[in-house]
Amino acid sequence: MVDKVLTANRLTDGIAVWLDANGKWATSLQDALVARHAEAVTALEEIGKKSYADNQVVDVAVVEVQENDGVLWPLRLRERIRAQGPTMEYAPGYQPADPAFIAV
Repeated sequence: MVDKVLTANRLTDGIAVWLDANGKWATSLQDALVARHAEAVTALEEIGKKSYADNQVVDVAVVEVQENDGVLWPLRLRERIRAQGPTMEYAPGYQPADPAFIAV
């Protein structure tokens, strides 16, 4: 099985977030709780549904990641961009994505 994490966008500002081991929504993929078996993925899905129903987040999804040298890398380009930031200057405080991180 491929490792997976739970991601969403915060309802208040649309920022990409990942569920951490404390059940909080973190702004860094590197803080995400990694599900390594089917039961853990099911638990993440249930947490995502509840967070959506409680109006904490939108666009909830379980996404595939791999760990390389202690760094989580999403397998899909879309998720790499979400994890690293926009591909261009966006707004003050938001740096563009590192091209090496989002490279396929």
